[in-house]
Amino acid sequence: MEILGTTLRICVDDLDASVAFYERLTGGPALRFERGGVRVAAVGCFLLMSGPEPELEVLRKVSATIAVADVDAAHAALTAVGAKVLAGPVPTPVGRNLIAVHPDGSVFEYADRRAG
Repeated sequence: MEILGTTLRICVDDLDASVAFYERLTGGPALRFERGGVRVAAVGCFLLMSGPEPELEVLRKVSATIAVADVDAAHAALTAVGAKVLAGPVPTPVGRNLIAVHPDGSVFEYADRRAG
């Protein structure tokens, strides 16, 4: 499995104010989308999320998003070393993802940018 980078996941109350801050901080524009009633903005290595508390409570359990070249390869590598895939692979607005829990209990999202 090739790991390409990591995105920090941050739940915020005011997405617009947070986006303005992180755009200034990173010097780049946000990519915005909505998923499951949660408004999301990707700004550099930050993934900002805002929405109803029940949805955010679930999202807070995921420590980080790990960018990989191929979610299918990640799935195979994760299960081979004892991780449990909780959800996915499923399509996202920019590729595919899965949610996995590592043997130590840490939960991570693995995402690629492949159509599928």
